[in-house]
Amino acid sequence: MDELTPIRVVLVDDEALVRSGLRLILEGDPALHVVGEASDGQAGMLLVADSQPDVVLMDIRMPHLDGLAATRALLARQPDLKIIVLTTFDTDDLVLTALRLGASGFLLKDTPPAELIDAVRQVAAGRTALSQPVITQLIRAVAGQPERQRRSEAVARLDRLTPRERDVAVAIAEGLSNAEIAVAQFVSVTTVKTHVGRILDKLAVDNRVQIAICVHSAV
Repeated sequence: MDELTPIRVVLVDDEALVRSGLRLILEGDPALHVVGEASDGQAGMLLVADSQPDVVLMDIRMPHLDGLAATRALLARQPDLKIIVLTTFDTDDLVLTALRLGASGFLLKDTPPAELIDAVRQVAAGRTALSQPVITQLIRAVAGQPERQRRSEAVARLDRLTPRERDVAVAIAEGLSNAEIAVAQFVSVTTVKTHVGRILDKLAVDNRVQIAICVHSAV
């Protein structure tokens, strides 16, 4: 993305106060521009189609059409759209579903302003954005397994990777984009994409966020 072009953001949340707070925070950064707000998933889909944002901040629980259904429909139409799911601890049972749908990030609604701004920037650049508390909750939700068993299974899955693939997986877990991984490992972006594809297959996961969870689970 051109650094001179503001990142276009859409806010989808049924609470007007939350939307106002998010807008105030995001527009404090000149690189971010909130192009619209919607109070439910259905209105959000129409707004996205009309405004063509770079990033959507999507609440999960909303009337008419919830955030999960809206995320599924939006990504079916625009696979490259970046969606950050907003969550609270009492809705984490739904975060795993959003993960499988291909959301690019997961943040708590009380994420500090600087972290929120950085997350939007990171996702717009093709990286993932995960609040540490959300990572912890997601790992816990992957299965109702004891921590030792979860770690053992994650380690076993990572053992399927070659050393270079493991390095790429760790870099993904650190939030690096393909371009950044290519620079760090002195390879082409095409090579990194090939590694990512093989990692997805070997770990039997669907997206980069799930790779990150596997890596974090093994620690």
